[in-house]
Amino acid sequence: MKDLKEILTVVRSVGWEAADILQSYYHQTGDRNLEVQYKQNEPVTVADVAVNQYILEKLQAALGTEDFAYISEETYTTEQAKQEWAWIIDPLDGTRDFIEKTGEYAIHIALVKETRPVLAVVAVPELKKLYYAIKGSGAFAETRDGKTLPLQVSSRERLEDLTVVVSRSHRNERLEYLLQKLPCQNQKAVGSVGCKIATIVEQQADVYISLSGKSAPKDWDIAAPELILTEAGGKYTHFDGTPLQYNTGDINQWGGLLASNGQYHELLCQDAQRILAEWEKS
Repeated sequence: MKDLKEILTVVRSVGWEAADILQSYYHQTGDRNLEVQYKQNEPVTVADVAVNQYILEKLQAALGTEDFAYISEETYTTEQAKQEWAWIIDPLDGTRDFIEKTGEYAIHIALVKETRPVLAVVAVPELKKLYYAIKGSGAFAETRDGKTLPLQVSSRERLEDLTVVVSRSHRNERLEYLLQKLPCQNQKAVGSVGCKIATIVEQQADVYISLSGKSAPKDWDIAAPELILTEAGGKYTHFDGTPLQYNTGDINQWGGLLASNGQYHELLCQDAQRILAEWEKS
């Protein structure tokens, strides 16, 4: 198998090309229709399908299918065999934002070994940026002209000064109650988990919380953004502090998850658990 640096070169190239394809759909004019369909109440467009096919074809041509499983939002099946190495792919994270033209959509590609990510690319087409990381080697942002900048999360002195990045669409009463009771009340609404984590590694926000309800975030929503964040110095865990696990046979990330710049992370996790316990009693 190629080493991770060689593999990253391939994936960065695929990420930029996939970004170009998505942008061609996003900025299309004329009669080309996105043909929105719904799968388990989530929208899927022809852009999702086209980019998914492109990423899978390119990765499989370059890296083969012997060493790797390929788990993607558009082609995942519950019978998928669990392998030690797995690609976890979201060709279009933030489909609602893509349809509504907020610009806040992303491409996620992560390589997981056993249950943890070791390589990640998150491309944000409208920012003209591609974020990447290899475990233990730091996180970086690459621009269209090939410039690369190392990423480092923010450092704020006071807990009250932290900014929480929140969803526009995935909201419910339980989450609203939690957000209202947190000690940090600055909020910034952003689509796509990839774009949310980008705001944290770009130091424009500091915290992101997701709660599962009837449904939960999936492996492909989180695997790539998590590694970018943690390699930039942040943390991404369950409320009880346990690490997230991927490629376990269940693609759902159940429970409460908290991503942050790492400052006050444990304290915020404890606060979230206490506030949700109050909600359950009320």
